[in-house]
Amino acid sequence: MQRESGGLFELGAVGELDGLTDAWLLNGRGGGEQLSGRQVAVLELTDEQWLWLHLDYSKTSVQEWMYRYSGLNELTVEALLQAETRPRCVETGSGLLIFLRGVNLNPGADPEDMVSLRIWIEERRIFTLGLRRLLSLDDLRELIARGSGPEGPGDFLVMLVNLLLDRVGAVIDDLYDLVDQLEESVLIASDHQQRERLAGIRRQAITLRRFLAPQREALNRLSAERVALFSDEHHLYLREAADRLTRFVEDLDAARERAGVVHESLVSSLTEQTNNRMYILSVIAAIFLPLSFVTGLLGINVGGIPGAENPLGFSLVVVGMLLVGVGLLAFFRWRRWF
Repeated sequence: MQRESGGLFELGAVGELDGLTDAWLLNGRGGGEQLSGRQVAVLELTDEQWLWLHLDYSKTSVQEWMYRYSGLNELTVEALLQAETRPRCVETGSGLLIFLRGVNLNPGADPEDMVSLRIWIEERRIFTLGLRRLLSLDDLRELIARGSGPEGPGDFLVMLVNLLLDRVGAVIDDLYDLVDQLEESVLIASDHQQRERLAGIRRQAITLRRFLAPQREALNRLSAERVALFSDEHHLYLREAADRLTRFVEDLDAARERAGVVHESLVSSLTEQTNNRMYILSVIAAIFLPLSFVTGLLGINVGGIPGAENPLGFSLVVVGMLLVGVGLLAFFRWRRWF
């Protein structure tokens, strides 16, 4: 058994660390076991084993531990603990610093409110830091528990990237399906709620692209980095992941454009419906305009109103007004105004 050297980090300081979400001792064959903080504190690593710690960076104790006991230089720790991050990849002499984003699939959350994941990876240990639950990490934990997990740090990163992209792909597929449904519904009926749904789709696509586009650049750079942690096979998988993410970004652009076209069609349809209703009301008003004139003229309180003393006068006026209305309607139809 070979104990981890104190120059890397002090395991004993992890024992009572508030903010240690979980720790995994990986055996180099795809499996591993989850450890408590106390177990990590007395851990001895063999040559094949390596350690994965997942930490909540919002905890003050984690921040202090990272500065004092992690063995990382101050600039690296500051980068890992930043309040706001964008996807990027930075190679240092002793390891690799990576910032990624995953879709937020927690209950009640919006997928476009993406979860930040900060990663420090080197030969014998990996730190992942996050604030909110990330389901892709849960997927990775399940794979490790089944013995189908990563065999080394390079495998860890490749598997994690692909699990993140799996979740992103599912969200984009749902977005595409929703656009398809709205396209079909616009052909059948249009309402103002559909405008709100389309606005939500466009907003979601724009927000997702905001983080996925720089993440694509980070993966492209990562696939080109020649570091000892990655084999040629790892570089190939990372290039494939970068290409996959490129397709996702293109799909988001297409979904946003399709939503824009559907929105224009919806607005045009609603405008046409409004114009048709106003046209019908205008025709009705035009028919009743002369009738209103006749009733107003006969309603004045002066002498000499024709038929005022005739018992059939009211009936004659009503029949005359009906004839005028029918005549106007026939005229409009003949002129193809209605």
